Amino acid sequence: MFSTLGKRMATLTATIAAVLVSSPLLAAEAIPAGGESYTKVLFAVGAMIAAGFAIGVGAVGAGLGIGTAASGACSAVGRNPGVQGKIMMTMLVGMAMAESIAIYALVVSLVLLYANPYMKYFLVG
Repeated sequence: MFSTLGKRMATLTATIAAVLVSSPLLAAEAIPAGGESYTKVLFAVGAMIAAGFAIGVGAVGAGLGIGTAASGACSAVGRNPGVQGKIMMTMLVGMAMAESIAIYALVVSLVLLYANPYMKYFLVG
């Protein structure tokens, strides 16, 4: 139990460190030349971090929903194997609905990265 928890914590820590270290590096083209403001860099880094959190939360939500649907379907088929076809169809529809959460999160993160509506307010000049 503790071994699995330790591995999960190490993975989470490594992921957070990678996001925090790589975000400023990926925003290198936004660094102003000379004594200009760093607003552009901070905005770009903030958008990257927000996009990462958006897709991460969406993927976790979709994973939990799909896992719950599969678990319930397996239990139902185990109790009553005669209705496997109806349960399978209902499970697939439920999984598709849960997967739409991840697709919405992907759209939100892509908007944050490439078509951010607030960019015109922060990146003046």
